[in-house]
Amino acid sequence: MRKWLARLAALGVALLVVSQGQAALAQDPAAGKKIVRVGATQAVDSMNPFLAVRLVSTSIHRWMYGFLTVPDSKTLQPSPDLAESWTTSEDGLTWTFKIRSTKWSDGQPVTAEDAAWTFNKIMTDDAAKTANGPAVENFETVTASGQDLTIKLKAPQASMLDNPIPIMPKHVWEKVTDLANFSADQYPAVTSGPYIAVEHKKDQFVKLQANPNYWRGKAKIDELQVVFYDNPAASIVGLKNGEIDLIGRLTPPDFEALKGDANIVQWNEQGRRAAYLQLNHGATTTDDKPVGDGHPALKDAKVRQALHYAIDKQKLVADVQNGLAKPADGSIVPPMYTDFFWEASGDTKVSYDPAKANQILDDAGYKKGADGVRTMPDGDKKLEFRFSIHTDTPIEDKLAEYLTGFFKEVGITLTTKKLDSSKFSEETGVTGLFDIAISGWSVNPDPEEVLATHLCSRRPTAAGEGGGTESFYCDETFEKLYQEQLKELDRPKRAEIIKQMQERLYTDAPVIALYYPNDLEGYRKDRIKSITPIPETNGILYGGSGYWPFYTVEAVEPAASSAEGGSNTGLIAGIVGAVVVIGLGAFFLTRRRKSVADDRE
Repeated sequence: MRKWLARLAALGVALLVVSQGQAALAQDPAAGKKIVRVGATQAVDSMNPFLAVRLVSTSIHRWMYGFLTVPDSKTLQPSPDLAESWTTSEDGLTWTFKIRSTKWSDGQPVTAEDAAWTFNKIMTDDAAKTANGPAVENFETVTASGQDLTIKLKAPQASMLDNPIPIMPKHVWEKVTDLANFSADQYPAVTSGPYIAVEHKKDQFVKLQANPNYWRGKAKIDELQVVFYDNPAASIVGLKNGEIDLIGRLTPPDFEALKGDANIVQWNEQGRRAAYLQLNHGATTTDDKPVGDGHPALKDAKVRQALHYAIDKQKLVADVQNGLAKPADGSIVPPMYTDFFWEASGDTKVSYDPAKANQILDDAGYKKGADGVRTMPDGDKKLEFRFSIHTDTPIEDKLAEYLTGFFKEVGITLTTKKLDSSKFSEETGVTGLFDIAISGWSVNPDPEEVLATHLCSRRPTAAGEGGGTESFYCDETFEKLYQEQLKELDRPKRAEIIKQMQERLYTDAPVIALYYPNDLEGYRKDRIKSITPIPETNGILYGGSGYWPFYTVEAVEPAASSAEGGSNTGLIAGIVGAVVVIGLGAFFLTRRRKSVADDRE
């Protein structure tokens, strides 16, 4: 018992020390400074935009840097940013962008040469390709002349105006000799967006100040802080106690824990994510060599389709997501993107029907044994599948329980395999050591990138170098449609091709979309006066496709007795209480997963 108490006390002291640091961050001595603090349960992987892939990192970089274009705050369609205008040649192979006359935060002018250097760096430096390499794969040349940036393409590219690469200041970054190991922790950073990073303490916080040189005008607050937590429970305590002002990307239980607090606004809107199952249908490398140990039955499309019919998505939404999601009767593009969203209907639609699932498997020769478990048609192997999920993820544990029950009804055994994030990414994206895995992606307004994760070229190489695959999928029909949409510059026509791609994923089932989780967030109305989501109607705050919410956010006027200048006795007391709750409920929590499916851009 003494050992247990000692360990719990150690945990409490550790969390208290961290939280005192966060409280100190919250208490800024500058009288009258307008500060907004955002909580995150995911730490920055890198402040170097060439290397960063986590959602929290890319969000911060959206607040710091300019892009050629940004999603319009109302329609999410491309609108001017550092490129104030653009023209395209008749053949669609040459794009010319007029870079606006504005300044970097250090006073130097922003030029087309900055953009050309950024793109050429990614095209020629393997390390620079880490975050956004695929975005320049179709670029032939990139040149600058005055404020004109010219990009020549190898083939027409309909997604040119949705390029996800932040433009970097050449006069700063050309001095970096080892980009792969450059952490970009020199402050203040030189930026062109709404904010300037001025301080970063690993796994604790990032502090950003409003950029007075921003071309739209200075933001309405003086400072934006991102405060990192090891786990969602601690972040909820932080919001309730006033340690932070806003938290996003909540799970349904965490979201519902905010009910009843008069100072907190609960934000519940459509999200930009899809949650789905990744099926190992026969993983191969880019040279078509088999890799991994996936169950052979999953190579059969009939088995994959039977699994789909066996899943009660309505029940998953009701019981696993607490009703705060939409069942996925389509593919991996969420319904908030109305132009590209596709939903099955008629004979194509797969509804919950265990009788039909059983019939499909019976007809395909997968017979049930005396124990009720089916075997391969040759009788050699039982249909016993592993389900790979992440450690310390209660909602995935609950999902596993339901899927296990669903699949048992059709003669299939499912056993849960818990992995830490690095191992999970390796086994499901490189080595192919899985049968079924949980997955998901945050989808951008143009869904080309998430669809591209299912291309043949995204499979790992023979040497085991990951190409960013989401399913090891390599399908001739899907590839042909991808190339067609890439060249189609008429948006409605392109949207129809993209819907055909989604239908192919739906019917062939290398992935099975389960539901589209709602965007669940919370913020303190005694700290935040107003904030505009993106899109402005029923949109997202933290994690949205752009900087708009945190450029428009207004803070409540600070008062002498506010958290910025007052005592933190109540805050520390609340944290101590949270330590006890966390200690009893989870006991020695490990650090939150570094990179999981829900963390990806």
